[in-house]
Amino acid sequence: MKLPVIKQLTQFIEENDEDYLVETIETLENLTEVPSLKDEELDVIGELISNMYGAIEVNKMIKDGTPKKEALNNFMKRVLGSIDK
Repeated sequence: MKLPVIKQLTQFIEENDEDYLVETIETLENLTEVPSLKDEELDVIGELISNMYGAIEVNKMIKDGTPKKEALNNFMKRVLGSIDK
């Protein structure tokens, strides 16, 4: 996951609507069913999907009253913490 990408996507949600990301995730998940995709292509799609889910999670924290910067930092700490284990 990339913090700058999640930050950009969070901004996109604020300016538009979360439904755009949800529909994009559904589209990308459907694309993973293409049998001719290479592992590298699947990795890129997976990275995009995980960043979008991250942005949705950050947006939920912001809606719950957490300041944007704090929500981003808390989310990344949680992600890094789960990787370290």
